[in-house]
Amino acid sequence: MATKSTSLLSGGMPKRRGRPRALPRAYESRKKQAIQKKETEVSIRLTNFVLLMYKHLISTQRSQIFAYKQCGKSVEFIANAIGVHKSTIYRELSRNSNKRGGYAHNAHEMAMERQERIVRNATVSGKIKFECLQRIRVSQWSPEQISGALKQKGVNVSHTTIYKWVKEDKEAGGTLFEYLRHKGHRRRTNPYRKASASNIPHRTSISERPAEADGKRFGDWEMDLIIGKNGYQAILVLVERSTGYVIIHRLKHGKKARELAMAVSKLLLAYRAGGVLTITTDNGSEFSQHRLITKALKGVTVYFADPYCSWQKGLVEYTNKLIRQYIPKGFDFDEISPHELMDIQKKLNSRPRKRLNFSTPKIQFFKHFS
Repeated sequence: MATKSTSLLSGGMPKRRGRPRALPRAYESRKKQAIQKKETEVSIRLTNFVLLMYKHLISTQRSQIFAYKQCGKSVEFIANAIGVHKSTIYRELSRNSNKRGGYAHNAHEMAMERQERIVRNATVSGKIKFECLQRIRVSQWSPEQISGALKQKGVNVSHTTIYKWVKEDKEAGGTLFEYLRHKGHRRRTNPYRKASASNIPHRTSISERPAEADGKRFGDWEMDLIIGKNGYQAILVLVERSTGYVIIHRLKHGKKARELAMAVSKLLLAYRAGGVLTITTDNGSEFSQHRLITKALKGVTVYFADPYCSWQKGLVEYTNKLIRQYIPKGFDFDEISPHELMDIQKKLNSRPRKRLNFSTPKIQFFKHFS
């Protein structure tokens, strides 16, 4: 006991048996490399996760796609390498390919340019919205016509969105809806009304009209009148069926048959060569001098629809409704100047039409004379 106590008092702490042996450098290097590899794998997985969450490819990813395609790598390989689904790669190759079918080296610039052209409905600029509403107010275009015309310019605004704007304007006390064609009114027909025989001399029935005059061939016309306030005033309406091109003319002598026939002959004379093949109208007595039209236009036959079958000349009936936007029923035609009537005609012929792939009647009509 004395010896042990003396040893502790004299020396303090007990002596160490020796220094611990250092780890080999090769082991430390391998351990460090393992840690770095694990960190890299975590970083890659994290990066891929972020990229999978991101909806659009970035410039770096498109550069990688181009490089991998140059090396002949598969779509599955590229998708795994840049951390996206393979369907994303398929879409990217489809959208940003060059004329030869290969992936474009400037794919990112192409994508950005396309994105700038597309205007999403949720973020339509005030300028585009103003233009849409002005088309309704000034030119009386339908939302579908506006949407189609803008699409031709690379701007996407759905007609549903435009209708929503009109509805919001109406709820706020606005009058924009009044410029639309359809206001919810329906026409009631009498189911008990019977057809009556026409007393127009030398009448040629629509049943004898050539089958080629089906609305697809250029040069087939429809004709009708819009009657004014007192039942005497009249506006002549002529429509070419394949293009929808309309001619509007105020008749100074109202519904007098001879003056009407002379007016029709004068208006269509310039288009006679290849532009006027048939004319279809209804059984009104104002068209009884149809043989004068045939003589003036060198053999153009005027065909008459069956009684009470206005659908057989449906295009001119539809056109009359468009004109009624500007000239409502009961309106005094004396208050309309020839200049105002011509302005209505220009507006209708300048409206894009869906059936013309949103081209205009004026463009399609005069293509046949260029």
